Amino acid sequence: MKKLIITLSGIALALVAGCQTRTAERAPEARISVESVKRDTDAIYEKLVAIRRDIHEYPELAGNEVRTAAKIASQLRALGLEVQTGQYGHSVVGVLRGARPGKTVAWRADLDALPGFYPDPEPFRSKTPNVHHACAHDIHIAIALGVAEVLSKQRDKLSGTAVFIFQPEEETFNGAKGLIERGVVSQLKLDEIYGAHVTAFAAGEIRVRPGEMFAYQRRVRIAMKNELSKAQIEALTKQVQQTMFRARPDAKPWEIQRLVDQSVGVGVPTTAFQDFLFMDSNFDTQVEGGELRLSAYLYETSAANLATLLPRIEAAVAASGHKAQLLNVSFVQANPTVVNEPALTRAAMTALEQASPPNSVLPLYGQAPFFNDDFAYFQQKVPGVYFFLGGSNFEKGIIAFNHAPNFHADEETIRRGVQSFSGLLLTRLGVTLHR
Repeated sequence: MKKLIITLSGIALALVAGCQTRTAERAPEARISVESVKRDTDAIYEKLVAIRRDIHEYPELAGNEVRTAAKIASQLRALGLEVQTGQYGHSVVGVLRGARPGKTVAWRADLDALPGFYPDPEPFRSKTPNVHHACAHDIHIAIALGVAEVLSKQRDKLSGTAVFIFQPEEETFNGAKGLIERGVVSQLKLDEIYGAHVTAFAAGEIRVRPGEMFAYQRRVRIAMKNELSKAQIEALTKQVQQTMFRARPDAKPWEIQRLVDQSVGVGVPTTAFQDFLFMDSNFDTQVEGGELRLSAYLYETSAANLATLLPRIEAAVAASGHKAQLLNVSFVQANPTVVNEPALTRAAMTALEQASPPNSVLPLYGQAPFFNDDFAYFQQKVPGVYFFLGGSNFEKGIIAFNHAPNFHADEETIRRGVQSFSGLLLTRLGVTLHR
């Protein structure tokens, strides 16, 4: 018994000594000043603007982002990141491993441009006929490359791994889903994922909310026997639209041009863009194989109401007197919507407030109709947060309203985005920011 006690005591002393050794060897707290992040951002700003302008001049449609991907891969390799290409389409993934163990945090940017003619106001306007970056993906790329460079200079302070996902085919809603189906996300073992979209708020302003950023968008098809006259079709669709409508008093959530309006936009608590349901004003009408098909998009802010939508439309058709002609009602498109994880959103806002200029990180109060982002697919697999980043300069007449013919973004958005989101990722990777 005595010998046993001595042996245990010796083990205990060894363990204590070991703990003391490990405590003595523990790395000091990683700290970086906000001013240091700002200086690093300012140092690369002109380079990032040049990259953005080059990508803007040579835009590529979804599935064709060859030149864009090659440029990104070259930039990431120059920073010393591990680079993976072509895992789905023209995707590029950059991996930056910190000096210390920790979580794996991803930042996502999208690559593709829009089809169509836009009267581009930039001197570096698109040189590709009928293809244009009118949704700010060129700016998203520049910001992501900037964040990668800022973090690469602090590799020795990072606890964990930063992953930069440059995703193709966002506009067609194929890219994120394709990367997931190819196993890219599971292989990376992500703990968190973040992304941002430039839109019409003031340049550098960051807006976010827990939960849904957009309304749920569904394309509805009503299949009928082809026995209705034109007048009956008009009456039927009007009945359905009136049934499938909900909005706050005097609110007009379909007026998308007022999305950032200071009186009713999503940036104010009394926004018109909350608690709504409406359908497009016009239905597409087709006759195929003796079947009349009436199709339109529907926008609903509440996930709890989604299961009731089709039964309500069926009831509206019956109320119009055409129950006997009804064949079926279905969703022909039902993409997921962006849903921010609440606890992670609050943590991200706290980090961004520390990293950003005062009063630039603000809450979002409503949900945008008509738009969406396939970032939602990543959020189904990994806790994530998606931000709106303002790109407008109202005094200069620069309005960054996505997909609009006069879309124009203030390039200072790049500087602000790099500084703020670098601070966010540094914080999530164990670095303490101080002023």
